[in-house]
Amino acid sequence: MNKTLSNFIIAAFIGLVFINCANRGNPDGGPKDETPPVIEKTEPDNYSTNFKSKEIKIYFDEYVKMKDVQKQLVISPPMTTQPEISPIGGASKYITIKIKDTLQPNTTYAFNFGNSITDNNEGNPYPYYRYVLSTGDYIDSLTVKGNIVDAIKREPETFVSVALYEIDSTFNDSIIYKKPPKYITNTLDSLTTFSIENIKAGKYMLIALKDNNDDNKFQQKIDKIAFYKSFIDVPTDSLYTLKLFSEELDFNATRPKLISGEKIIFGYEGDYKNMQIAITSDTPDEFVSRITKDEKADTLYYWYKPRLEVDSLLFKVSKGDFEKDFTVRISEQKRDSLNITSSPSSSIGYDESFKISGSTPLIEFDNSKISIMDKDSMDVNFTTKFDMISNTYDINFDKTEDNTYKIQILPEAFIDFFDDKNDTLNYTLKTKKESDYGNLKVIINNATYPIIVQLTNNSEEVIYEKVSEKQEALDFLNINPGKYFLRVIFDTNGNGKYDSGNYLKKIQPERISFLPGEPDDDIRAGWNDVWTINLLD
Repeated sequence: MNKTLSNFIIAAFIGLVFINCANRGNPDGGPKDETPPVIEKTEPDNYSTNFKSKEIKIYFDEYVKMKDVQKQLVISPPMTTQPEISPIGGASKYITIKIKDTLQPNTTYAFNFGNSITDNNEGNPYPYYRYVLSTGDYIDSLTVKGNIVDAIKREPETFVSVALYEIDSTFNDSIIYKKPPKYITNTLDSLTTFSIENIKAGKYMLIALKDNNDDNKFQQKIDKIAFYKSFIDVPTDSLYTLKLFSEELDFNATRPKLISGEKIIFGYEGDYKNMQIAITSDTPDEFVSRITKDEKADTLYYWYKPRLEVDSLLFKVSKGDFEKDFTVRISEQKRDSLNITSSPSSSIGYDESFKISGSTPLIEFDNSKISIMDKDSMDVNFTTKFDMISNTYDINFDKTEDNTYKIQILPEAFIDFFDDKNDTLNYTLKTKKESDYGNLKVIINNATYPIIVQLTNNSEEVIYEKVSEKQEALDFLNINPGKYFLRVIFDTNGNGKYDSGNYLKKIQPERISFLPGEPDDDIRAGWNDVWTINLLD
C-alpha cells in the first residue's frame, strides 16, 4: 500500500469517528407541533335538539387538557348548579360534561370553552369551541353583537361578561342583583367585541359586567357595570357599544371602635362629604371633639377630650336619608403622640406647595416661628392655608429656578388637640432649572364646555389637570419629562370633577375622549410641544 493511500484511509477513518461523535446526544425533534387538536365526534351530536342526556362527551384525535376552565368556560343561559367538567389537572382523549342542573324546557344552551382546551404536549388551543344543544325542537339562532369600552380608561377590562335579561312579567330593574341573565357571553382575555349567540326572538335588557366573583350578578362594591340606554328587540342588525364603569358606592357607615386613647375610628363606604357624627351620650361642659380623615383609607377619626370614665359612648351617624346609631366600647388606652410629616421631601415644583401634616389634630399654629431662606440667605415671604379635615397646612411661596430653600420651624409652632408641641424642624427643598422641564400646549377643537383636561401616566394616574370653560389653548408648563396621555372629560354638570354613572338611576358616566393613539414623542426637557385633539360630535 503506498503512503498516499494509507494517509487517505486514516483520514477517512478519523472523519467517520468525528461524524459518529457529532451524532451522539439528543436527536433533532423536528419542527414544533403547532396544530391544535381535532374533534373526532361528540356524544350527543353538537347542535342536538330534544336533548335529554345528563352527560356530554367530546372526543379528540390526541390527548387534551383543560386550562383555566373556571374562567374560560361560559355557559349560556347560566346554570344554577355548575356542571362537572373533566379532565381537570390531567389529560384525556375526551372531555366529559356531567350536567347537574335541571335544564329549562324549549331552551337553547351553549357551552363556550374559550381557549381552555389545549393539546397535552405543546399547549396548542382549540380556540373558542362551542357545544350547543336545545331541549326543544329547534336551535335558537339569533345574535346580538357589539363592543366594550371603558368609561375612564384607554383600554377596557378583560374577561367582561355581556348579558341579556328577558323583558317579561317577572322583569324589574333589581333583577341584576338577584338572578343570572337569560343569555351570557364573555370577551375573554383578548377581545373588546362581543357576540351573544343562539338567542330566541324577544325584547331584552343588555348589560355588561366585570364580574369579579363570577356569580353572574351585579355587586356594587366589587363589579363594574355597563348598560344600554334602552331595551333592545331581537332580531337586530345593530352593533351595540357598552361603556363599563364603577358606580360610586351608596353611603354606608361601618361599626366604629376605639383604637387609642380618645380616638375613635369611623369607617364608611361611598362619599363621606356631609357625613355627620354626633355624640348622643351625656358629656361634661368641657367636652370637645375634632374629626380628621385618613389620607388613604375610607376612614374618619373622631378625637375627643377630656378622658371619660364610662364603659361606652353612643353616637348617631347620618347623611341624607341614612341614619344609624352606634355604641362604642371605651377603655383606657395610650393616646397618640404628635408626629409632624411633610411633603415633598427634596425637589419641589415652581407651583407646588409645601405641606405640613400632624398625626393628631393641629389646633394652634404660630407662623412667626417659621422662616424660609433661599440659597442667597434672603428671607422668602410665604402664606399658609389650613385644611381641617386633612389636618394639613399648605405653605406657599414664590420659587425661582435652580434655587435652594431652607425651611426652619421653631419649637411650639404647632400645638395639637392634646396640648403636645413640636420640636425644631428643618427642611431643605430644591428647584430644578427651567431647562429640566418641558412645556405642552393643548388645542381642543369641537368641545362642549366645561371640560376637564388631564395628562395621565401609563397607569392612568392623573399627573396634571386643567379645567376650561371656553375655547382656549391650554398651557401645561414646567412638566416633568416623560410619556403622558391626554384625556378630556365633558363636565356635564359643571362640578369640576368626573362623575360616574348609576344603573338604577339610568345615568351614564360622563363622556371622556382620548387623544387618538399615543403621543409621537415623550414630553422632553427643554422642548415646547403642541398636541391637537379634534373631538367628534
